[in-house]
Amino acid sequence: MPEAVAPPPVTADTSEQPARSTDVPAPDEPVPAKTVSPDAFVDRVWKVESSSAAEPGTLYAFLSDGTLVIDAPNGTPAHGRWSFENGALTMIEEGVPYPVDILALDGSAMRLRSHNPGEPVDLSLVHAPSEPLPKAPAKR
Repeated sequence: MPEAVAPPPVTADTSEQPARSTDVPAPDEPVPAKTVSPDAFVDRVWKVESSSAAEPGTLYAFLSDGTLVIDAPNGTPAHGRWSFENGALTMIEEGVPYPVDILALDGSAMRLRSHNPGEPVDLSLVHAPSEPLPKAPAKR
């Protein structure tokens, strides 16, 4: 019968572990503000792929004039505002501003965490190039 081999001892020494980059944020940490440009998400239609609160298929559009359009599959489009100042995104729905963390952003996908009252709302969106870009509502 072969002799049992003892497992290696567990230590706090991490010198044998691969190095981890500190340049990439953890999956639930906001992307560093200096790396985000509104050009990456403005005047494009984004579709909710999954969310902790929004219905999948809901469309989001951040128009260049600061209008936010949210269009749920079985609803009427809602219009709000958005701003991006000093690397911080804010969405304004029904007159209430919500700070929003950009967790990931590239040409085809965007992950957001909106700090609404109560629990934050996570949104995983995909670029929806086949959807027409909505127009801002007429000013009164």
